[in-house]
This record gives sequence, C-alpha cells and structure tokens, in this order.
Amino acid sequence: MNIDTLHEQRLSLLRTSGNKITDARKTILNVLEGLKGHPTSAQIVEAVRQHDQRIGRASVFRTLDLFCQLGILRPIYHEGGGARYVLMPDGHHHHVVCLNCHCTIEFEDCALDGLAHELETRLKVQLLGHLLEFYGYCEQCSLLPNK
Repeated sequence: MNIDTLHEQRLSLLRTSGNKITDARKTILNVLEGLKGHPTSAQIVEAVRQHDQRIGRASVFRTLDLFCQLGILRPIYHEGGGARYVLMPDGHHHHVVCLNCHCTIEFEDCALDGLAHELETRLKVQLLGHLLEFYGYCEQCSLLPNK
C-alpha cells in the first residue's frame, strides 16, 4: 500500500471516529509519516516545531494520545529509555530488538492472521492490530564474546 493511501486511511479513521481533522493534526500526521525509525516524543515535538512553530507541545502530546487510541500510532518501550512511537501500517508492525546495542530491525512478513482470528473467537474480542517484538542479539552483537 502506498503512503498516500495510508495517509488517506488515517485521516478517514480520524473522521469516522468523530474527531475533527484540524490543521495541527494533519501537520503532526505528515511529520510522523516523514520521520524515519521509531522517534521519541521529544523528536516528534522538535520536528513539528520545525514544520510549524504555532503548534505547541501540549497539542502534539494530545494528538499522539489520540492517534494511539485510534490505533494509528503505538508507543514502544525499550530498556533505558522512554516511549518511542511507530506508525501502524495495516494495523500491525513487527521488529527484532538487539539486547546489546538496542538496534531495531523491522520486518514485514506476518503469519498471525490465524492466531488473531482464534483469539477473537475464543476471547470474544475484536482485534484491530498488533505490535510484535522479538528480543535477541543482532548479527554483529552475536559475534561478541560475553554479550
């Protein structure tokens, strides 16, 4: 799915959930879509400030919270740091985190559709997405003695 389609789906989700699509929210979404990796809230605030100085820190945090509630964005937590954020394309996201250097390796393939369906049936829930993290050692760190 291309970035324009994902962008429109995210705006549509805002609309259909009864939230207004304000200029600030559109700017924050554009900034998030342009950032690489898994930015911290401080990095997001700074990127938004560079794009539009009129958008305050509190507005950014409120929008991040709203995007998380809607499943557009998810916080991820790693040792020794605060939350980092990841956009949720197609409702799911996956990565491997190195326990030594803390690098994050993203991967696309997902074979969890069967598990998700089984959980919905067994637990009587409606799943909207998932975030899958594996922890271990990256190629470089696995070669180090006493990792």
